[in-house]
Amino acid sequence: MRHGTQHADVVPAELEEALRGGPFHVALRAAIAARGLPLQRVQHHLSRYGVRVGVTSLSYWQQGARRPQRPESLRAVRALEEILQLPDESLIRLLARADEHPGSDRPPGRSYRSLVEASGVLEQLLAELGAGLDGGLHTIGHHEQVRIGARRELLAHESHHIVRAHRDGVDRYVAVHHGDPGCVPERITVHATENCRTGRVRWHHETGILVAELLFDTWLRTGDTFLFRYGFEDGTAGASCEYVRGFGFAGGQYALQVRFDANALPMRCHRFTQHSAAAPRSGRQELALSGQHRSVHLVEPRVRSGIVGIGWEWE
Repeated sequence: MRHGTQHADVVPAELEEALRGGPFHVALRAAIAARGLPLQRVQHHLSRYGVRVGVTSLSYWQQGARRPQRPESLRAVRALEEILQLPDESLIRLLARADEHPGSDRPPGRSYRSLVEASGVLEQLLAELGAGLDGGLHTIGHHEQVRIGARRELLAHESHHIVRAHRDGVDRYVAVHHGDPGCVPERITVHATENCRTGRVRWHHETGILVAELLFDTWLRTGDTFLFRYGFEDGTAGASCEYVRGFGFAGGQYALQVRFDANALPMRCHRFTQHSAAAPRSGRQELALSGQHRSVHLVEPRVRSGIVGIGWEWE
């Protein structure tokens, strides 16, 4: 039985209103205040659920400076519902509704609802393959090339990846593709082009998430490096307006190039960064489209945890 059922008669009116209308950070702040728990105690209770969240992150969440987005953070939100004696899904629903509040700091692009759903789906698909978030590998270098087709669609993207093992026995990498809204992941194909072969593939239709095992021809030992190439062919969605790459860990160099079809050139392009999918976008910088090669690119000499991407505008 959830604790909230036992204490529903003592929920303050302010908290009830916040749980009904949100936004998430107001409801979380009201719930913490109603239970009279300092953030250190909230963090302690979360650790008893096997979830690690810093006091600083909790503070940001209740201030609205950031929102939970990663799978570990979403597990924390579900645990908070029990710790703070709230109804099932009450805080999760407010996260999913965040895109309905015009005053929020939600970035353009996919709705926050889709990002929350995709995080949980990705975690589930990785679990089906027995894969962790880093898979025992650190990225040294990652060069990614995206092709936009004549219908303005995300046609394909190819990756040249260099990794280093940080434990013994690693023999695979799990690549992730998140298609644009309306894509058909069942029709997306995976190509292992150098030093790897395709293993198991899993997808989720509603969110457009596809994960694929890339199997190496050797077992890596701690400290070993490995180079491989792979790609995804998509072309199943409508017009694309951006490509983003998320990093759960700080790492090596990342280069992203977006090449456009001669019959579908954007008006302007720009790069951007985000601390997380829930944070405001920053670091916007206009990118000049190369006339001969019809491409733009960005280079991050050493990536930090978060998101980098390139966006573009059509006429």
